[in-house]
Amino acid sequence: MKLKVFTLSIIAVFQTASAVEVTVQNDSLTDFGQGSIQSGFVAGEVGATWLTAPCDGDIVAAQVFWRSVSGGSSPIIHAEISISEAGVFPEPGTQLEAIVGPVLNDGVFNEYRFLDENSIIPLIVPVTEGEEYVLGFEFDSTPITGGPSLVTDADGCQVGKNAIFATPPNIWFDSCALGVTGDFVIRAVVECPVVANEADLMVSQSANPNSYTAGQDLTYQITVSNAGPAVASAATLVDFFPASLSNVDWLCTPSGGASCGAATGSGNITLSINLPANSDVVFEAVGNVLPATTGIISNTAQVVVPVGLTDPNMANNSNTLEVLESGTDLIFADGFE
Repeated sequence: MKLKVFTLSIIAVFQTASAVEVTVQNDSLTDFGQGSIQSGFVAGEVGATWLTAPCDGDIVAAQVFWRSVSGGSSPIIHAEISISEAGVFPEPGTQLEAIVGPVLNDGVFNEYRFLDENSIIPLIVPVTEGEEYVLGFEFDSTPITGGPSLVTDADGCQVGKNAIFATPPNIWFDSCALGVTGDFVIRAVVECPVVANEADLMVSQSANPNSYTAGQDLTYQITVSNAGPAVASAATLVDFFPASLSNVDWLCTPSGGASCGAATGSGNITLSINLPANSDVVFEAVGNVLPATTGIISNTAQVVVPVGLTDPNMANNSNTLEVLESGTDLIFADGFE
């Protein structure tokens, strides 16, 4: 069949707070684009396309572009639209679901979201990201000459993506090998969950030794981690060290794919860090306790959540550590004797 220019209905992308609908297709047919009406099918034959799931979600609709030469034919009922596992191309695997007796209108994208004619039982087929699934259209009767049939696009037939079940000999074939010059305009609508852009950032710290001696060094180990699920790009660690510490030098060691804005530094820390999910950075800061220091040395480290990211638990974004003077009796540290 020679190329024709088709006008397509616009396919909307639906999104809620928890999910988004993604139309999955091999064809490239666009509004006012060119395609071919595929003649030659007979009753019992199937045109099928292999589609790759974009997410761990559900197929919630099947779409078929159905067209005649004139575009004005009456609605017609055909056998079924099937959804199957990929199998071994060109033969689909186990059938997962079927829309029996779909009514097809000429010249439009026909979309099916229910398994029954009363629109009560929704089409829901769980899919796994990256895996292939097969949508097949079975003819119940032989299309008349010039009448409506399946449509293909006009920019070539992708090997391994389109197949035909031919009768006889009742065998599946790669449609490209049979002379079909485009991809079938058969599509799936997959509902994908929306992953919240949030990450649980946390700060913890420890001191070595766990009690200080005036005039000696005190080392802080400060850990900033991201429990996910999102990446925290350009988070910031802020630590203004106590005035009782002098000559503070620090180094930053990332792990799990994290990165530090600088590997080393001196003085207070205000440093950008990148934290993929389940990664961390560890700061080791060493300072000298001033000789006249007495009482408690208190240090607070805080991670600032980057703009555009939500932290579900802000309570662990800041950590304060108090270090007592060496020789302080912890039992009577509050002044009782």
